[in-house]
Amino acid sequence: MNVRDALEADADALAAIADSPTDVMRNLVHDRTVRVAEDGTHDPNADVSSSQYDGSDPEDLLGFISFDAREDTVHVTQIGGTAEACKRLLAEPVRFAERESMAVELLMSPNRDSVREAADALGFERTGRGPRFDGARTERFRLESE
Repeated sequence: MNVRDALEADADALAAIADSPTDVMRNLVHDRTVRVAEDGTHDPNADVSSSQYDGSDPEDLLGFISFDAREDTVHVTQIGGTAEACKRLLAEPVRFAERESMAVELLMSPNRDSVREAADALGFERTGRGPRFDGARTERFRLESE
C-alpha cells in the first residue's frame, strides 16, 4: 500500500469512497491536507507521467483522509476506506501532531468499524458525543500528544 498526497484528479475516486459529490471532493483537495492510500502495485518511485494526473481509478484507491491544524489540535475532517488503509492514513495526522506537540481530534459515526479499529489501534480515546451531521450522531475521539 502506498500513501501519497491527493490530486484534484482523484476527486471521482474520493467521491466514490465518501459517497459525496465529486465537486465537493475536488474542493476538499484544495482546502485541506488530503492523503490517499492506493494499491501497493504502483511504484511510488517511478517517473511521474502525465497519465498519473488524468484521474485515479476508484478501484485503485483503498482510502483517504483529510485533516487540518488549528491552534493546538489537528482535526480529522474526513476518513474512509478499508480497515488497513484507515489505520495507515490516520497515522499521518498523528505523526504530524506528534512533531508539533498537538492533539488529534476525530469525529465518527458509531457504525464506522474500520475507522474505530484504526483509532483504537493508534490509542485514541472516546471523549464524548460529537455534533450531529445531517441528523446523524457522531462520537468524538481524541489523542493527546506526549
